[in-house]
Amino acid sequence: MSIEDTDQPDFEQSGFEKPDFEIQLAEHFHATPDRLWQIAPQLGVTHAVTSIPEGPNDPPPWELQTLLDLKQRFRDAGLDLVVIESAPACIQEPIKLGLENRDACTGHFCELIANMGRAGIPVICHNWMAGLGWLRTDMALAGRGGALVTGYDHAKLADAPLTEWGEISEDALWTNMEEFLRRVVPIAEQAGVKLAVHPDDPPRSPIRGIGRILTDPDAFQRVIDTVPSPNNGITFCQGNFSAMGADVPAEIRRFGAQGKIHFVHFRDVRGTPDSFVETFHDEGQTDMVAAIRAYADVGYRGPMRPDHVPTLAGEENGAPGYELLGRLYALGYIKGLIESAAHE
Repeated sequence: MSIEDTDQPDFEQSGFEKPDFEIQLAEHFHATPDRLWQIAPQLGVTHAVTSIPEGPNDPPPWELQTLLDLKQRFRDAGLDLVVIESAPACIQEPIKLGLENRDACTGHFCELIANMGRAGIPVICHNWMAGLGWLRTDMALAGRGGALVTGYDHAKLADAPLTEWGEISEDALWTNMEEFLRRVVPIAEQAGVKLAVHPDDPPRSPIRGIGRILTDPDAFQRVIDTVPSPNNGITFCQGNFSAMGADVPAEIRRFGAQGKIHFVHFRDVRGTPDSFVETFHDEGQTDMVAAIRAYADVGYRGPMRPDHVPTLAGEENGAPGYELLGRLYALGYIKGLIESAAHE
């Protein structure tokens, strides 16, 4: 499908100007400098995404000085730290699971948001995958030319036992989500920080007895509508929306038109929620040209990073989805698409 085949607003005939868009090309970096810190800016990466250390530490990683130090460290490397991805599991998991200490953990999450605002870090990518986070059944499948990719096959977990958390219903997760948002969104508004919730990966429910609730586009609309706010939005992870079977460019327009896309993971897959494999960015089931055009049409102005890349020849595959060479390839591919859309 070409970009001419997609439904696009006719700004000239409507009398409105086409909105400007400015994608902030970003990468996910370790919190301490490594080779990627040197290479990424050479490729045109201007913005940084990182995770703060798991706690509890002394001082806790959500304290202001920790964030100020992080911001300055990236600034010294010529990068603007704009996304924390995500809160430490020690404060995030009890909230999702509804454990007895969830109130105290929500308080720490609010402290993190307030301090991010003070440090000038405008986005937090959080998720609602309780107990089981990003999950794959295969970490070294053969992809194009023998590159290694990850994959998920739900049939391999058909007889898997329950986790230590037992069964958790989707209703319970929605209840915990609403309680969390009602407490945190006002803090985010005061701090000037945007909440960007990530899809469940894989977008399939349940898995080993644990419900998953962010598995289709309408679920994200429910999150947005639960506590309406300019600060309550989503991470548009294209690979997950693709695995959902969604029309990715159409959903970009749907949520982008509402101003609810606060962060983008640019990646793709082939398959369905029950069985899929990761792909190179140029060989999945999504029209990536149409996707970039959709961001341009809605005037997206925010961070975008590649995600879940293949492992190439000569690499150890010690960090499946996050080895270096595939990320460099992805950054060049994304940069070309952005420039093409900008010139149009």
